Amino acid sequence: MTRWVAFYAPMKPPDHLVPSGDRRMARLLMAALDRAGLPPILVNRFRSWDDGTRPERPRRLARIGQWHADRIASHLAADPPRLWFTYHLYHKAPDWLGPRVSARLNIPYVVAEASCATRQAQGPWASGYAAARAAIVQADRLFVLNRADIPGLRPLLNDPDRLIMLPPFLDLAADADIPIPRATGRGAMAVRFGLDPAVPWLLTVAMMRPGDKARSYAVLAAALAVLTDRPWQLLVIGDGRARPAVEAGFAAIADRVRYAGVQDAAGTRDGYHNADLFVWPAINEAYGMAILEAQAAGLPVVAGRAGGVGDIVTDAVTGRLVAMGDAEALAAAVAQLLDDPARRAALSVAARHQTRTHHGLDAAAAVLRAALAELAR
Repeated sequence: MTRWVAFYAPMKPPDHLVPSGDRRMARLLMAALDRAGLPPILVNRFRSWDDGTRPERPRRLARIGQWHADRIASHLAADPPRLWFTYHLYHKAPDWLGPRVSARLNIPYVVAEASCATRQAQGPWASGYAAARAAIVQADRLFVLNRADIPGLRPLLNDPDRLIMLPPFLDLAADADIPIPRATGRGAMAVRFGLDPAVPWLLTVAMMRPGDKARSYAVLAAALAVLTDRPWQLLVIGDGRARPAVEAGFAAIADRVRYAGVQDAAGTRDGYHNADLFVWPAINEAYGMAILEAQAAGLPVVAGRAGGVGDIVTDAVTGRLVAMGDAEALAAAVAQLLDDPARRAALSVAARHQTRTHHGLDAAAAVLRAALAELAR
């Protein structure tokens, strides 16, 4: 009998053309399932995401999703998967496929990174909220990557053992050869981006989208604007349609900011390996893949205490956490670490150790294997 797992991501499929943390985590979950002995197959690319601006869209998405579900169930009936695994569902991207297929095939239904906000029960996402809520109630296992989601999920479960913490994770093989001491490739990056290798480098890695990303950039600009009495430069990796607003926010300190645009994995790793400090306000961040990547590369982090960021960054051990949106506190934390290279070095060692111990692919595979062993028999 087959041991494969049907995998689906209603928010964004793992092979979507646009890079994002969401796409990255979908790919990592597939890799972790495979390592756990439950090889996944992407069974559908239907995107159920709804921006809430078109009243007719929820009904249309539900109708198309149910059509896809019925086709999948008919196709898989002769050789059903061990279970169905959906990554990231919520009111804007409900799962119209997994619950219906799982019921038709009588297979377990498993979800990772679900959220349920009761304030969305009314309004433009009411039908998406109802569908997401029903899927959560049906789920045999719910893997939580962001601890902040637990209060909304727990009341929907008659068995609390269905809720399982799965710390965000990375495939750490690419960071096995981190140069020690750090910054050994700094000369090449300095030439490429016009940075002074003798001045501390701050790094931010984030797309420039309207909303929380743009607000985070605004807080970052406000924080750094009060630190002009210290030597530092900021390298920004990322781009997007909010770039004009982002650049306008940094106008007062434009001479210290360099924009690298979107970089491939190797280019982004070079940034992590050669910078001195990663800084990101993390407004309403779920946990932040870039924050995790920075720590995996031994780069200390200063971030806003949002969502599950505190599950990745241990304050005063691997980096510093400040109140979300507090530019003054962010500036103070950055200043403290700019002034203390020895402290940065200690945080660097702790950040890398913590990430490799608790946030690697093997650790995630072990959690998945243990939690799904009974369901996947």
